[in-house]
Amino acid sequence: MAEDIKSNETVAITPPIEQPKDIPKDKPKVIEFAAEKIKAAPVDKVSQSKKEAPKKESEKVAKPKPEKKAEKAEKGPKPMDKAKVVYLKLSELHPFHTFRQHPYKVMDDDKMRELVGTIKEHGVIQPATVRPEKNGNGYEIIAGHRRHRGSELAGVELIPCIVRNMTDVEAVMEMKNSNKQRGDPSPSEWAKLLDLEMEAIKHQGSKLAGVAAGDVGKRSAEIVGENNGMNYKKVMRYIRLNSLVPELLQMVDEKRLGFIPAVEISYIKPRNQQLIAVSIEGEQSSPSLSQAQRLRELDKSNKLTGDVIDGILSEVKKEADKVIINSAELEKYFGKEKTPREMKDQIIKLLDEWKEKQPQELAKSEKKADKEH
Repeated sequence: MAEDIKSNETVAITPPIEQPKDIPKDKPKVIEFAAEKIKAAPVDKVSQSKKEAPKKESEKVAKPKPEKKAEKAEKGPKPMDKAKVVYLKLSELHPFHTFRQHPYKVMDDDKMRELVGTIKEHGVIQPATVRPEKNGNGYEIIAGHRRHRGSELAGVELIPCIVRNMTDVEAVMEMKNSNKQRGDPSPSEWAKLLDLEMEAIKHQGSKLAGVAAGDVGKRSAEIVGENNGMNYKKVMRYIRLNSLVPELLQMVDEKRLGFIPAVEISYIKPRNQQLIAVSIEGEQSSPSLSQAQRLRELDKSNKLTGDVIDGILSEVKKEADKVIINSAELEKYFGKEKTPREMKDQIIKLLDEWKEKQPQELAKSEKKADKEH
């Protein structure tokens, strides 16, 4: 009987197990839904149970495929689509070198000393613009060469930069546009800049529409001229200045050698150009256009020597009664398109107007002086 009672007690305990039948109708749905979830979860676990450990490792490797690229980017160039400023080491930045060297001069002059003082006090305020080097080794400076040099002199190790991806042609145009604030380029800078723009057009990768192969160079010069407010001949004359020896090119920048005479001298052999530079220093005189043309002809016939050059340049002393104004000085007032004849006519006209406005006393004194002579 005891065994029967125990079995009955066991039977009596079983009914509570069937209690879910008393749960309201809406709850079985929840239980059923939860059950589905529970059933669904094991399917995931079963399908991934064998690969569960590798999954965690793969999250570090597979998920980071974008992260892997980011790691590479940290070691090399980091081009920014948006204008995001990053700080780069000066040692990572290289001067502009696309097609040609940077055309603008960076001089350690008074302006540079002012910049160094500003950098020491406030840091570099305006970020430089750079682009990743094609070999992945650092960055090419597109705009910011003076800031880079000023930071070197100020002892700064990092400089703010905006990193951008650019084509070679885009880099040339960005470099040119960013330097407009510096004012008019010097003749030597124009020479290098226009030559650089010509080279960029040649590397655009597309043929100039309607231009024969033999005329590509001329058409390229015309396009460059249109972009800079010059005619074709003016562009080619500037580019000729690149054939001058450094001493003569500096004299053109310093207005000690006229632009057109310098173009003529650019056709002379470099060895004889050096002799001309020495003679200009010694004689303290600048060759006129006609003298430069004579020097060119003598060089062509191999008759140009140091003594001949000195003899030609000394002729300027006989012209002491003449006032010489070179073309670079006149361009400040007349622009670059006026011919010498147009400039002369305008000068005479302005002098006549000026004379008419002078006091009568001055006019009488001038007449009196004329009578005495």
